[in-house]
Amino acid sequence: MSTEIQKTELLEDFQKYLEYSHAGSLSSSEQPDLHTLLGEITGLKTEVKAEARQYKNTLDTLSSALDTVQQDNKVLSAELAASAERFDQQQAEMMRTLLLEMVDLYDRISAGVTVLKNYQPLSSLFRHSKKHDVRFIERFKQGQQMTLRRFEQLLQNYQVKAVDCVGHKLDPLTMIAVETGENQKLGNGIVLEELRTGFLYQGQVLRLAEVKVNKIRIR
Repeated sequence: MSTEIQKTELLEDFQKYLEYSHAGSLSSSEQPDLHTLLGEITGLKTEVKAEARQYKNTLDTLSSALDTVQQDNKVLSAELAASAERFDQQQAEMMRTLLLEMVDLYDRISAGVTVLKNYQPLSSLFRHSKKHDVRFIERFKQGQQMTLRRFEQLLQNYQVKAVDCVGHKLDPLTMIAVETGENQKLGNGIVLEELRTGFLYQGQVLRLAEVKVNKIRIR
């Protein structure tokens, strides 16, 4: 019996000890001492400063990287612009070369059409085939005229047009005088005849016109 009472008393004492220890720990944790608080604040300030320095270093690195990228973009943009300009120049030169070839073909066809227009069959020769020859020449002339009109349309599509010369005063920017003539009814420097057609491409000279110019001689 006494043993049971002793066990009960020991358990009650142990329970009181636990309750006392728990209350002491709570009061201790709820009310830290000033030294500990200052230490924690100092540690927190150190961590904030370290994080601020790291953040600043990161910003500086990003800013430097951004400057490098922007500079590289400027260089790349300049290179692309120069490359595009070179490409446009090459395209323009190729186009002028091609158009000059087309103009040369136009000259040949035009000259052929002029010959066919002035063609007069000889009555004394080839009498037995004269009608067939005349018919053939007429059809050939019509075909050449169609080709010439097609060339004119093609040149017009590429903004190529002939220089208007005859009856106008000599324009050294679009014409070159290769011959002179004399017409008292017209003033000096007036174009009397177009010897070779000149052409403009997009308002710029593609080929100078070769002309015959009026020149009045003083007697």
